[in-house]
Amino acid sequence: MASRRTVGPMRRLFSSLFMLCTLAAAGPAFAQATAVGQHRDWGTYSYQSNNGKVCYVMSVPKQKEPASLDHGDIFFFVSQKPGQNVAFEPQFIAGYDLREGSKVTVTVGNNSFSMFTQGKSAWMENAAEEPQLIAAMRAGADMRITATSRRGNNTNYTFSLLGLSAALQSIQSCK
Repeated sequence: MASRRTVGPMRRLFSSLFMLCTLAAAGPAFAQATAVGQHRDWGTYSYQSNNGKVCYVMSVPKQKEPASLDHGDIFFFVSQKPGQNVAFEPQFIAGYDLREGSKVTVTVGNNSFSMFTQGKSAWMENAAEEPQLIAAMRAGADMRITATSRRGNNTNYTFSLLGLSAALQSIQSCK
């Protein structure tokens, strides 16, 4: 169940950020997304695609470094796409183009994972490691992401993982 303390302002924040990101990055399919719930620092959403229902959890970073840069809107998603046989697919979306051929590193505790980049997005380099990343995220308190912009700026983001387990549980039965 969503925390009642943060539903009002957090839902408005996530809804606004969500609409900005999805309209710019994903086009019309995401424009029909519905906010399903809020679990501490993670929102849950769903929409109907041509291949069936898609559910996902999303958060924004608590810290962006270096502070002197304009990072744009930054998001981390975990998607559940039953119609495409996709379960808990992590994705990082930057507010800028990532350096071509660069890697994004996701660190949770002592575990690090590599993501390949394309445009503003990054996905797991080795899809077989997705369950390990999700397990580390469920067990962790925060997640650190390092990326390099097309201009060569090294950036760092810290995401809270509070509420992630409940958010993932809420989309587990997405059909």
